[in-house]
Amino acid sequence: MLNPTIPTEFRHLCRVGQLDRPTPGLAPGYVQANLVVLPYDLAFEFLLFCLRNPKPCPILDVTDVGDPEPKLIALGADIRTDLPRYCIFRHGQLIEETTDICEFWRDDLVAFLIGCSFSFETAMLNAGLSVRHIEESKNVPMYKTSIDCLANRTFSSPLVVSMRPLTPQDAIRAVEVTSRFAKAHGSPIHIGNPEQLGITDLSCPDYGDAVTIREGEVPVFWACGVTTQTAIARAKPEFAITHAPGHMFISDWRDEMLAS
Repeated sequence: MLNPTIPTEFRHLCRVGQLDRPTPGLAPGYVQANLVVLPYDLAFEFLLFCLRNPKPCPILDVTDVGDPEPKLIALGADIRTDLPRYCIFRHGQLIEETTDICEFWRDDLVAFLIGCSFSFETAMLNAGLSVRHIEESKNVPMYKTSIDCLANRTFSSPLVVSMRPLTPQDAIRAVEVTSRFAKAHGSPIHIGNPEQLGITDLSCPDYGDAVTIREGEVPVFWACGVTTQTAIARAKPEFAITHAPGHMFISDWRDEMLAS
């Protein structure tokens, strides 16, 4: 299995069609990002939604209109080709998944790169904490919750969360480790009983893969950038592109650049 260790290698493999898999554990130590691409006439409304909901939607970069290069976090990259997998939406409906969006690109599009919890997983591993989906070579499990984000006139969404099981003691340590990474969703939003978030079955995530929860462990939940995809489904824009859940963009920034 291809396992690139630096961002330029990762993006090259995506660009030539040789890498199509979830990105947990790839290019460890480098910032990963969610992708949302919208027409310019919706860009301000989406920006406002993100600013009102910084926990699930921390903005790392925004491209110029019609320009696929994220100049702030990955100079020379091309968001049309440099992710492993994309989702294409029309009027809020997922119509296609693809590994290249060049044919869909338009001169009126704006791309948003949004922080991802994969960016604090190296710090968790370095602290001796378990990251179960990496251990099991899976995508992280993600769930829609009963918590509503702050809406504006165009975008609204339930909060989506990612989950990592930990012992209670390790959960406390995970709060300490991840709280430094506000631009990667920061500290957990909930520890323990998933029903308090409106989640009834951890074995059936809405996105990603179920992982093993061992005896003595509790589920730990972080805000997740896939929240933006549920916002798109509700808003039903004429056209939108996102990353496929778990198939992130890997930037040139080191994780430490997001740590406070």
